[in-house]
Amino acid sequence: MFSPWNDALQLIRHKTETGAPDLVVILGSGLGPIAENSEILCRLSYQNLEGMPATSVHGHKGELIVGRLQGKTIWFFSGRFHLYEGYKAEEVVAPVVLAGAAGATRILLTNAAGAINESFMPGSFMWISDHLNLMGDNPLRSVRQNPFIDLSHLYHNAIYPDLARRVEEKGITLHKGVLAGVLGPSYETPAEVRALKVLGADAVSMSTIPETIMARYLGMEIAGMSFLANAAAGLNDQVLDHTDILNLGRTGVEQFSEIFPGIIDLWL
Repeated sequence: MFSPWNDALQLIRHKTETGAPDLVVILGSGLGPIAENSEILCRLSYQNLEGMPATSVHGHKGELIVGRLQGKTIWFFSGRFHLYEGYKAEEVVAPVVLAGAAGATRILLTNAAGAINESFMPGSFMWISDHLNLMGDNPLRSVRQNPFIDLSHLYHNAIYPDLARRVEEKGITLHKGVLAGVLGPSYETPAEVRALKVLGADAVSMSTIPETIMARYLGMEIAGMSFLANAAAGLNDQVLDHTDILNLGRTGVEQFSEIFPGIIDLWL
């Protein structure tokens, strides 16, 4: 699984003179600018990392940024891959596999999502406590070596109470809830959103879940956050549009900039 990444790893190590990252962050739609808050050691286009697919979705730049923040080496993947682009689950997890090959042990997965829980306001963040995989694929589907992994305690929730209190002092509400993952690229119907709510979902996204499963398979600790960019279909009269989500992402970057240092302090 790791052998195709040898050239990419050598390039990263040559450019940064660092070893395994202390934290890996996969940045969701509109959240790419958060990496600029770090001391940037290098930027590498996915095109220069052998084995990495090409991004095609607006808002996903397609580069690995290696930075240093609060004394920690952090890999920011600015741009991810989606099943709706035609990739298989085993392909969309390429950044996770590369990070695993580098020896990463902690990963933070972020995304833009639609809020299903009507008490969760658009423009806020949700800490992912668990997920519902309704995407119709799994990155371990072709894995032969022990693919039957336990997902009972998948997301790292221990730091949530302290983190929520810390950011509340800054006027930021950090919700906690269950993420539903669907295939996309079309948004959900109001009937589908009602069904997801019955199943226990607080938010819905078109990403993150395959990466979470692969990260657990590779033995990483996983945390996840959803930027609630809009209310899910049928919960208000707003017409859902990807451009609007990216524009609102600027607000998400401002909040994330306040939340992220606390994650580093409490987790690393």
